[in-house]
Amino acid sequence: MFRAMTALVVSVGMFAALAWAESRTWTDSTGQFNIEAEFVEYAKGNVTLKKASGETITLPMNKLSKDDQAWIRTLLRERLAERKAAEMRPGEMRTNESRPTRGGNEMEKSEDSPSSNRGAPGDWLQWRGPDSNNIAPGPPAPTQWNETQNVKWKAEVPGRGHSSPIIVGDLVVVTSADENRQTAGVFAFDKMSGKPVWQTPVGQGGFQPEIHPKNTHATSTVASNGKQLFAVFIQNQSVQLIALDLQGKLQWQVNAGPYVPQQYKFGYGPSPMLYDDMVIVASEYEQGWLAAFAQKDGRPRWKQPREGISFSSPVVAKVGGKNQLLISGLKAVAAYNPKTGEPMWSVPGTTNATCGTMVWDGDTVFASGGYPDAQTIAVKAGQVLWTNNEKCYEQSMLAYDGHVYAMNDNGIFFCWNGQTGQEMWKTRLGGPVSSSPLLSGDNIFVANEKGNVWVIKANPQRYELVAENRLGDDVFATPIVSQGRLYARFADSSQGRRQEYLICIEQQ
Repeated sequence: MFRAMTALVVSVGMFAALAWAESRTWTDSTGQFNIEAEFVEYAKGNVTLKKASGETITLPMNKLSKDDQAWIRTLLRERLAERKAAEMRPGEMRTNESRPTRGGNEMEKSEDSPSSNRGAPGDWLQWRGPDSNNIAPGPPAPTQWNETQNVKWKAEVPGRGHSSPIIVGDLVVVTSADENRQTAGVFAFDKMSGKPVWQTPVGQGGFQPEIHPKNTHATSTVASNGKQLFAVFIQNQSVQLIALDLQGKLQWQVNAGPYVPQQYKFGYGPSPMLYDDMVIVASEYEQGWLAAFAQKDGRPRWKQPREGISFSSPVVAKVGGKNQLLISGLKAVAAYNPKTGEPMWSVPGTTNATCGTMVWDGDTVFASGGYPDAQTIAVKAGQVLWTNNEKCYEQSMLAYDGHVYAMNDNGIFFCWNGQTGQEMWKTRLGGPVSSSPLLSGDNIFVANEKGNVWVIKANPQRYELVAENRLGDDVFATPIVSQGRLYARFADSSQGRRQEYLICIEQQ
């Protein structure tokens, strides 16, 4: 029966039936096996079902049919909506029942987590993923692929862009731009087939006349709250903040503020960050700013000056028991209150310009950059723990299990002790580098701009290469992983012209 299909039963026992569980027929991904059972829970990429006999079966969600996966996502979205509605009703006592943590119910918001934007199982709703740390929940992605092995689909992407894909429901969403025609848009693909679903033009004309040769007019990654999509583009020297629904229909568009760099005209790069019911946007130049806007209608909530040329995306992390909006650059590592925009603390560090997003592990935060100086820095409770002279300018680092993993601009991959800065090991892989390392399972995926992709064990004791693969001949965007599938954006010029693609890598 159903267990014979997967051989993946990991627990047999009695579970208390949830109030919102119901018995239904479940089908495996091959369509060959069925079972009548109640849905019990979703955790760590796995689904637990309970048969009428009381026997429970736990298996990876991606082993279920597409319809069953959609049913679970819908149910969990409804559950989250009910929870949020209950939290907003005054006079009601909140309990810790089913209180989620990382590795628990990945749909609901934890008070210990800064992000209320984790989404449904399989969603990757914004830059850096469900926990804003580029660590993928759920089953690990395949470590090897080629043109005929483990490629589920490959789809052409028109134009040029460095935005990473996001996943919301059944959609993979990216931005792209045609520099010659001066058009920009948001593009959605079916995550299981790669077929185009819709595309929405969001601007024509008014492109920045000068940008860095390695930058694009569609570098910022889209963010989603599960119901809306938020994108930013530069048009007529201003940051245009745009909200679409999941069918690609424009809901609203606002001029978030100017972007008029004078000294370094390298183009725009930061991605929007979602926090509570706000969209947070950065625009750092000589008269720059950091601001938040309402997701509902784009109305401004708060604004703080950020005067100086830099390019990093802000990120919200729970550090020292408080949610803090972290951002580097302008010769400082800084934190702001994400609700109000008020400064919380600032420590001298990094350099004038950084591009990478800050990372954290526990109560220690890390940043690296940049231009004109090179520095990687660790800060805890407002005090500098350690620094070194390595530079991760465009790419972000990865903080995991007490250690920091980073690929510097020269293509040397490092592992440092997060608390002491001790170099655990390093190895030369090869640069140049723009894409950021991604953790799936216990493997780190890291790419360089030439299309080389290395898979390395997240092992602080020694360098351990798992596999080496290729994605075309041009990788700037950072890959993502959802339900054991790796989604990546790359370009290939082998046929005489440059063409961008999205690819889905799945174990076959």
